[in-house]
Amino acid sequence: MTKNAIPAYDTSMKADFEDYLTDAKLHIETTGRDDRYSDPHIYPYEATTYTVLDRLIESGLIQGSDCLLDYGCGKGRVPLYVAHQTGCRAIGIEYVDVFYKKALSNLSGYRKFFPDRPSEIQIVETNASLYRVPADVNRIFFFNPFSVEILTAALERILASCYEAPRQVFLFFYYPQDAYMAFLNAHDRLSFYDEIDCTDLFSEKDDRNRIMIFEIDAQSL
Repeated sequence: MTKNAIPAYDTSMKADFEDYLTDAKLHIETTGRDDRYSDPHIYPYEATTYTVLDRLIESGLIQGSDCLLDYGCGKGRVPLYVAHQTGCRAIGIEYVDVFYKKALSNLSGYRKFFPDRPSEIQIVETNASLYRVPADVNRIFFFNPFSVEILTAALERILASCYEAPRQVFLFFYYPQDAYMAFLNAHDRLSFYDEIDCTDLFSEKDDRNRIMIFEIDAQSL
């Protein structure tokens, strides 16, 4: 490339910039990737793109009367944005202390500028394997936060909550790894419900850019 050449247009740069602008509107900071605290069971931090969250919201599967739980919420983007857009209650749980504290800071900043928002948002520092799922949670979001071993334990907690308080629960898995899909499709308490195609939102074709939706039906427990 010559000194004065203009670089090729990069749609990923545009997406990053748009995410930054949305962060600024909400007075939060959630952009970027951070793998400093990852290990074989806890995966790197990377926030779900706002356009993907918009696609989820447009599906109508999350309403103001729902309660959303985000496993591995990182810096809090999913619970803050989805609650902001839909008015639902939202809970984000995070294991890594650095991310948990940043999520709390983001929640504080958000509340300062949007004090009249009706949604209830909580950020909880906990281990997903041990977290007792509240009885009102009926929507659950995952963006590959941890290994299948932890997912297995977390799902047992989810099912225990559904046994105690029978209800329909939708589980959203964005960009699921193959190991997740094999586990989910083989599970006898889950039913595949639908998928939300997000492949058109990105410049490179990747069939994993989908939100796979599974259902827990109280009548099947």
